Amino acid sequence: MKRKSDLLNFLYERGYIHQSTNDDGLDELLAAKKVRAYIGFDCTAPSLHVGGLIQIMVLRTLQKFGHEPTVLLGSGTTRVGDPSGKDEMRSVPSEEQIEKNKQSINKVFAQFINFDQGATSVDNADWLLSLNYLEFLSQYGRHFSVNRMLTFDSVKIRLDRRQPLTFLEFSYMLLQAYDFLELHRKYNCTLQLGGSDQWGNIVNGIELIKRVTGNEVFGLTSPLLTTASGAKMGKTASGAVWLNEDMLSNYDYWQFWRNVDDADVIKFLKLFTELPIAEIDRMAALQGAELNEAKIVLANEATTLCRGKEAAKASMETARSTFGGGIGEDLQQVELEADSLKDGIPAFKLFVAAGLCASGGEARRLINGNGAKINNEIVAAETELINGSYVQDGKIKLTAGKKKHAIVVIV
Repeated sequence: MKRKSDLLNFLYERGYIHQSTNDDGLDELLAAKKVRAYIGFDCTAPSLHVGGLIQIMVLRTLQKFGHEPTVLLGSGTTRVGDPSGKDEMRSVPSEEQIEKNKQSINKVFAQFINFDQGATSVDNADWLLSLNYLEFLSQYGRHFSVNRMLTFDSVKIRLDRRQPLTFLEFSYMLLQAYDFLELHRKYNCTLQLGGSDQWGNIVNGIELIKRVTGNEVFGLTSPLLTTASGAKMGKTASGAVWLNEDMLSNYDYWQFWRNVDDADVIKFLKLFTELPIAEIDRMAALQGAELNEAKIVLANEATTLCRGKEAAKASMETARSTFGGGIGEDLQQVELEADSLKDGIPAFKLFVAAGLCASGGEARRLINGNGAKINNEIVAAETELINGSYVQDGKIKLTAGKKKHAIVVIV
């Protein structure tokens, strides 16, 4: 279906859209004028992970098509906790930690969005923390039907499983709706974006604005992605794939994209790179070992967007060096005091210390299955003592399986 708006055509073609509250009306609006749209991110951790990257890419795309993105960092709503997708109440960070998280998260957006060209960043604490509770209930609470709120997934799923839902969490959707109202009044924001799990919250905001101002605004959601294996996007066996460099090295970020399942490559190229569709379609014809070319392209393009061109280049060179038998400079690194090597360290303990194994038992199984290497040589025994003779140029290279590597730096 061909739409009037070039932006909507692009978003649908790439697979960014899951639901729209009024597709035809939004199409008319986007084709006729510059639109301000926002996405909210709570400050629950020092970094977002790749599970939220699809929404960031939508904001970036919106700006590239001449519209105005707003990033809402919810240090106010973080104090409440969004119940969406959770079986129990989220832990609430301290006010100091929330502020640190906000500052840390903000760094990532500068990679994707140009704040010198109409984009803005706001914090809902600026208006939520000063709300008068009784006044808020009187003016806005009357517009919300509890019967309706009980039908939204964020509430219904928790209740169906007979798991507790606090009033604090229940009030989250009111606060998010109020966020949209504030942004509409202050910044003429007419579109809220989010993941599909935010559908109910977005609809609440649209209805609140209609009842309070009489104006029509819009909502657009993106799909919540899972990998071909069924895993939630952004989660791996070794932990979250963080966007911030201080939470995950450039090399590990690059490797995440390089090692995606064959079935995910083309979909991820459409969502997480800006390559032309024609080029992606060409790569869709690749099969077998040739598909590795597409994975390297995906890793380079995705890493360039988030971490910069030099990070992508260095990560690819490190991968070539590592898999070619050399010791790379951008692998996961841990420091070890030289004195600790005098009597030697059992190999299985070293793999745990380097973060390649979660426990001694896991390390023993890895070694006994011939899956562990030190300086590219298979470790013969789990209790093999690793001493100064293993040090090469001040480092020891560890390999677990085919894809996990670490460098032990001797200090």
